[in-house]
Amino acid sequence: MGAQTHKTFCRFCHANCAMLVDVEDGKVIEVRGDPDDPAYGGYTCMKGRELPDSHNAAHRLHHSLVRDQNGAFHETPMADALSHVSDEIKRVIDEHGPNSVAVFMGSGGYQNSAAMAASLSFAQAIGTRNFYTSVTLDQPAKVFTTMRYGKWMGGSNTFSESDVALFIGNNPIVSHYSPPGGVPPFSPSRRIRDRQAEGMKVIVADPRESDVARLADIYLPVKPGEDPALLAGMLNVIIEEKLYDRNFVSVHVDGFDELAAAVKPMTPDVAAERAGVEKDQLIAAARMFAGGSKGCAVTGTGPEMAGNGTLTEYLVVCLNTICARFKQEGEKAAIPGVFTTPQGPRRAQVAPPVPLFGAEGMAKSRFRGLGQLGFEMPCNVLADEILTPGDGQVRVLISVGGNPVVGFPDQVKMARALDDLDLFVQIDPWMSASAKRADVVLAPSQCLEREDITNLSEWWHEEAYARYVEAAATPPGDVIDEYEMFWTLARNLGVTMNLAGGALPMDRTPSKEEFLDLMTAGCLVPPSQVRKDAQANGGAAVVYTDKHPEVGPIEESEFHRFDLAEGGMPGEILRYADNPAQRAGFDFKLISRRSKTRFNSIGHPLKKLQEKTTTNPAYIHPEDIADLGLEEGGIVEITSPHATIHGVVKASDKVRRGLVSMAHAYGDVDATKEDVRTRGSSTNRLTSEVVDFDPITGQSLQSAIPVKLVAA
Repeated sequence: MGAQTHKTFCRFCHANCAMLVDVEDGKVIEVRGDPDDPAYGGYTCMKGRELPDSHNAAHRLHHSLVRDQNGAFHETPMADALSHVSDEIKRVIDEHGPNSVAVFMGSGGYQNSAAMAASLSFAQAIGTRNFYTSVTLDQPAKVFTTMRYGKWMGGSNTFSESDVALFIGNNPIVSHYSPPGGVPPFSPSRRIRDRQAEGMKVIVADPRESDVARLADIYLPVKPGEDPALLAGMLNVIIEEKLYDRNFVSVHVDGFDELAAAVKPMTPDVAAERAGVEKDQLIAAARMFAGGSKGCAVTGTGPEMAGNGTLTEYLVVCLNTICARFKQEGEKAAIPGVFTTPQGPRRAQVAPPVPLFGAEGMAKSRFRGLGQLGFEMPCNVLADEILTPGDGQVRVLISVGGNPVVGFPDQVKMARALDDLDLFVQIDPWMSASAKRADVVLAPSQCLEREDITNLSEWWHEEAYARYVEAAATPPGDVIDEYEMFWTLARNLGVTMNLAGGALPMDRTPSKEEFLDLMTAGCLVPPSQVRKDAQANGGAAVVYTDKHPEVGPIEESEFHRFDLAEGGMPGEILRYADNPAQRAGFDFKLISRRSKTRFNSIGHPLKKLQEKTTTNPAYIHPEDIADLGLEEGGIVEITSPHATIHGVVKASDKVRRGLVSMAHAYGDVDATKEDVRTRGSSTNRLTSEVVDFDPITGQSLQSAIPVKLVAA
């Protein structure tokens, strides 16, 4: 019959790049970018181009594994494995109550368009408060704290219309991530350069000269963890020089006077000294950002992981708010979101505040005063929820697409917690670091073997772009879609799963289309209709230009204002200014970075990616290497107040002095100096979730970690 070519999209990361896939006899042969796609134009990254290896690798799991009483794994039919898991969950709930079961949704799970809704719906169906996602590991302040100051109903300025862009610790060229308003992750380098050719100015603040920093008109090498100093200094300039939008502030903003008073002591001299940048460059950046007519300040995960995440995100909100970087009446609303359930009307006004933490009725953890963020608990508390006896102790954990061993703070403690569980279920196509510790490993189908929609990537599409793709390849062995796993567990337990559009049928397995329609009830275009439209379009994307919402006028009866004084945040600026962080004896700081060959913990088993990168090198400035007596390619011992890891020394003059820069999500718990060249080291081992954590989100310090370096 020969190879057949199908239009599809990549699900290695959240960019969802448009692809053509060649399939022969049900097997993936080759993938490449789709040059005809209106958003991607043929772009793919090296990770996505390894989908054939991901699907066909000899070590991929084709059958689920269940560990026996002697500790050995046995291949087990999926139905039997799920029945075993159901029986164990029922036993634990009967003995300890529903909160004894936890579900963790990791980065890999998000790549299945149904897995997030399925895992959350399952957790809610059994009545547990213990639902966790990777969001609280790296960027909870973006999601759960910024909306308390107000949300503009029309959305922020989009990248394609901006004449200035400010990236704070965000390297979208490698991470393929930027919050809405930043560069979409579709050929980001080309998009930035094209917009610069049209006159857009780019400002980048980052402790290292990242890929995007090399394109910047102004590059600010801010010290790790001192982003608030830089941002407060920029606000000082903008307010003192009256560069903000005074009309917008007058109509829509409360708390401006409190903000102005809080940033007043952060003069350019003071701010530049603490942030480690040149005063003139700080002033120039403030004037450049405020001088643009449209544009957004956005952050990456690094600034949030560096110890002042909530304050940093608050200051970014302030910059965008007082400079009025929002869609106005009569313009197309930002990020239409074809599959997103209704977010309310799109108007040129501030939405009412939404309590996403600390509200009456929201669940509380037993630890550190932390509680529910939206619908999830902070990952910071999970290890203690497992290890500490008492009412609510977690005894069962289901991890979908996650890798808690390498993703959570305090790696050794998390491994100990996983080993303490009555039942640890890992949904994983590989024997990852976490799968090796599991009691049951459920083998899922992979992306080209299932139907999916582009609900994850639509947060970056500035047009009403949508896709529904069919399964192109044949799933091997006895693997199924993650949503079917959770549905089967719920059926076995006799509970009903509910989605936005109502209850799932529990007497028969719902189709993926049926599940997605219920999941997205009330969206612009239902998945089933997008499926029909895509099929009529040869499987390609559909752009619903006529469905794109327009920003409407103010509704006076529902008028609200931004409140920049909410939560006493101006006072947090003053407290930060009065308390510079110091750790005696730990003269270096370790900062996180992204890898071109990995997406968090995804990609490590793939042969060609392994050939490109076997470890997460410790990037250090050449002068520091010389002063410390280190050698290029040698081993450095990296010690924090909490633990020690090792790294392979790699010189880089793109990293400012006093820093070591390493990618996270490498290295199993037993990784050592002897095998660091082939396995890497977990930077999360250096951190503790019980110290240096955000008191609102619980996010642990995972970048700007105080360390000392010696030759190993």
